[in-house]
Amino acid sequence: MNIVVNGKNTDTADGLTVSRLLIEENVKMPEMVSVELNGQILKRGDFETTTLKNDDQVEFLYYMGGGSAVN
Repeated sequence: MNIVVNGKNTDTADGLTVSRLLIEENVKMPEMVSVELNGQILKRGDFETTTLKNDDQVEFLYYMGGGSAVN
């Protein structure tokens, strides 16, 4: 099946879960990533049970703190 991961067309096996996709895409620090599926943020607890379908759109989102000091 074909899905879009971070804007890139990707061929994957049928029945792939979001958790498995994180592994196959070699996502660094998967515990720090949020996943958007077809425009909706998934709950982390749903990664194992959410099965991807043909033409799904997946985005991996990393939230970082920080900023700059103002003088």
